[in-house]
Amino acid sequence: MKKISWLLLVIFLAAAVAGCSLGSDKSDRIVIGGKNFTEQDILVYMMKYIIEDKTGLAVETKPFLGGTSIVAQALDRGDIQIYAEYTGTALINLLQQPLINDPQKAYEKVAQIYRDQKQITWLKPFGFNNTYTLTMREDKAAEMGIEKFSDLIVKAPNLVMGCTPEFLERPDGYKGLREAYGLNFKNVNGMDPGLTYAAARDGKVDVIDGFATDGRIPAFKLKVLQDDKNFFPPYYAAPIVREDLLKRHPQIADALNLLAGKISNEEMAALNAQVDLEKKDAKEVARQWLKSQGLIQ
Repeated sequence: MKKISWLLLVIFLAAAVAGCSLGSDKSDRIVIGGKNFTEQDILVYMMKYIIEDKTGLAVETKPFLGGTSIVAQALDRGDIQIYAEYTGTALINLLQQPLINDPQKAYEKVAQIYRDQKQITWLKPFGFNNTYTLTMREDKAAEMGIEKFSDLIVKAPNLVMGCTPEFLERPDGYKGLREAYGLNFKNVNGMDPGLTYAAARDGKVDVIDGFATDGRIPAFKLKVLQDDKNFFPPYYAAPIVREDLLKRHPQIADALNLLAGKISNEEMAALNAQVDLEKKDAKEVARQWLKSQGLIQ
């Protein structure tokens, strides 16, 4: 009986230790989240692979979580610990701060507020400025003499705009744009982010919101219109990380900062095009780019 009792005690203690171990692992998870578009998907895996390569830590991913507010809330709650955010999006959409056109000042402002109010650290920007823009077919723009946003003022009543639901609701999106330029389109259609560019190419809509680094703009022969009133702020992308994670694993900051200044607008557009147009896997696009830069083995 004593042997059985001792055996049961050993089994119980082993199970308890295992349970504690599992609980510890769960509390120390590293999860990178992403918004619901291609560029974010690529950045999720770039960050995952460089952290794993440089630190040996295991990283989980949650790409395509949703729009900005959903991903930002997931970071605030601790459901994820890292994602890539854009300075203009944080400044205007999330923090409701006044417009700052200077890229460095915008970065410093959001970094300070996130650090002081959210205990979230903005690491160094990747290098590219994925600003919002308006775009339309090159041939239609030439035919109508449209070069800049203000050219749309008299043309908009005869044009249909297609844009993402998020752009419709953001203060730095359609609402603010309409006020700044006095735009009144014939119709404004909310569309899935994956459908807007093809809709413009196929003539289903006339004008769309777009991202400066989207590879479909040149591929679909779309024209980027000039924001002649500088309505849109700078949108430099950077990794943002919960401070509680960095306290446990400060080496994560060193790993992610290796990406600082490495990705130009043109390079990000080319990477996006590999996924959107060439139908390559975002994981492989991210991995191959990191290898080509000598950043991972």
